[in-house]
Amino acid sequence: MTARRAFAPAILFAVFLSLPAPSQAQSNPPSAFARSDDERALSDLQLLGKRLFEDVNLSEPMGQACSSCHDPKRAFQGDNGSPIPAVALGSRPGQFGNRKTPTIMYMAYSPAFGFAKDEDEGEDKLEARGGQFWDGRAADLVEQPAGPLMNPAEMNNPSADAVVEKVKTAAYAPMMIAVYGPDVFADPKAAFQRVSQSLFAYEATERFAPFASKFDDYLRGKARLTPSEARGLALFVDPKRGNCLACHAGKTDSKDPTDWLLTDFTYDALGAPRNAAIPANADPLTFDLGLCKRPGLEAILPKEVPLASLCGAFKVPTLRNIAVRAPYFHNGAIATLRDAVAFYATRDTDPKRWYPALKTGEADKFNDLPSAYKANVNVEEVPYDRKPGQKPRLDDRDVDALVAFLNTLTDKGMR
Repeated sequence: MTARRAFAPAILFAVFLSLPAPSQAQSNPPSAFARSDDERALSDLQLLGKRLFEDVNLSEPMGQACSSCHDPKRAFQGDNGSPIPAVALGSRPGQFGNRKTPTIMYMAYSPAFGFAKDEDEGEDKLEARGGQFWDGRAADLVEQPAGPLMNPAEMNNPSADAVVEKVKTAAYAPMMIAVYGPDVFADPKAAFQRVSQSLFAYEATERFAPFASKFDDYLRGKARLTPSEARGLALFVDPKRGNCLACHAGKTDSKDPTDWLLTDFTYDALGAPRNAAIPANADPLTFDLGLCKRPGLEAILPKEVPLASLCGAFKVPTLRNIAVRAPYFHNGAIATLRDAVAFYATRDTDPKRWYPALKTGEADKFNDLPSAYKANVNVEEVPYDRKPGQKPRLDDRDVDALVAFLNTLTDKGMR
């Protein structure tokens, strides 16, 4: 599969423009809109979104904010101090998610969830694309906040109305009134939409997509890659070696960083090893099936796409800031970046390295999927097109070079 076309920056405005506009009639109380130095570039609406994003009173019980699991220093992902690195701690003791927290960075570029034709290599098939979360269950970034705010394992609010009641009594409530008008809280349903709109406005700012990495400077002609980094880039774009562009899209003929989002926003089944540290996995009959369990999927599923074929597929993440986003994959099963790259290279040539052994002595390959769905795992594209004992597409030196390149994707301020 060749690299898919990156989505244009204009996409992030489509949802915003479809929402009711903030009020322009209100004067802004100076005290309500007091800014720190790093907030001066934010509009009033974006600043309101930042206040909501950082409010630890919006969980039940209080103590957890959006920023608790989306740490700016960790590329806006994190674990809220969880003792289990793979999954975040909820607002209540002993409550954990069952997936690694995804980054919000560059996610304003993701299209809304849907099915589109994949015309790579002459194919004309429909594939899932876009949305938010690992399974695309939020259509876009405006829908996204409702998930964690109401999830019992996360911020644990009983309803959207309960969230609005907390916002009404917050120190920044005057900002809501100034931005949206005096009747902003009259209709709780509409008020919650305003909360989501404000969060989206903040998450669509440059701080979530700064394009400020060494690689971006290299694209702009302002930095040079080391020999190891340059070799890693060559492997990254080589369809017969790394073939990373097949999913982590970039336009090799473009020097525009926005053409290198390093995800095509599609879904793929990689067969990541089961992570025994996730509490939900204590039950051997419990499996996270990803995309095929997306709420509401069956109602919009094209008739030519079998539902079962989507089991085990998760959204392709951007590789931007990947070096500061350990652990890796949707279940955090791989602890280090080097091992994550090595997994791609040797998953099929040396499966015993990654999976537990069966009584027969063979590796229990793709052990985080029921047997019925193991056939969904991608075993055709490079570098997966190998068999046990065959030479992998990438050797140890290649893996080191790829890691060196991936380290150039870290935005300034993330270390």
